[in-house]
Amino acid sequence: MITSEQQEKLRGWFTGRLPDDLFEELVEVTVDREEVTVIGRIPAPRLAEDVSDAEKEAAIQGRVQEFRERTRETRIAVAREAEHRFRRKVSWGVECAGERSLFTHISAPVMTRLRQPERQVLDTLIAAGVARSRSDALAWCVRLVQRHTDDWLAELRDSLEHVQRVRAQGPDTEPEDTPTDSE
Repeated sequence: MITSEQQEKLRGWFTGRLPDDLFEELVEVTVDREEVTVIGRIPAPRLAEDVSDAEKEAAIQGRVQEFRERTRETRIAVAREAEHRFRRKVSWGVECAGERSLFTHISAPVMTRLRQPERQVLDTLIAAGVARSRSDALAWCVRLVQRHTDDWLAELRDSLEHVQRVRAQGPDTEPEDTPTDSE
């Protein structure tokens, strides 16, 4: 977990480093222990007003794919710099016409020990066809909790940030998840 100030510095670095014509707008820069995810808005395809939903969806997918191919070299160069500087992988995504697409992101394994009642919940999701494996079922549960507790999680993150700021004021402590400025 990083502080708001560290998050702002990270976003500022990407804002300054990304070419002005890469995105219409830098929408979001998120970070955790393993990864920085950069999301930018790209122009929506120009369509007639009476196009079908299927045509609109295909046009958006085509626009996203075109952007991904055309900007690959630029994004790789920025990612290499950022990975060296912040010691985290960089993932990319776009928003186009209200749709979000991630096209490079990592999936980090998380080890956990579950008792039988918790395993039974996961196995029920598998039996019902909601998930293919216990791993998929656990990820599904996390997404469900995330969707329904955004306000609570935001308050918890704010509290953790406050604790980190107070801890950082100690006489000889260093923040653990601080993006480094090695340049």
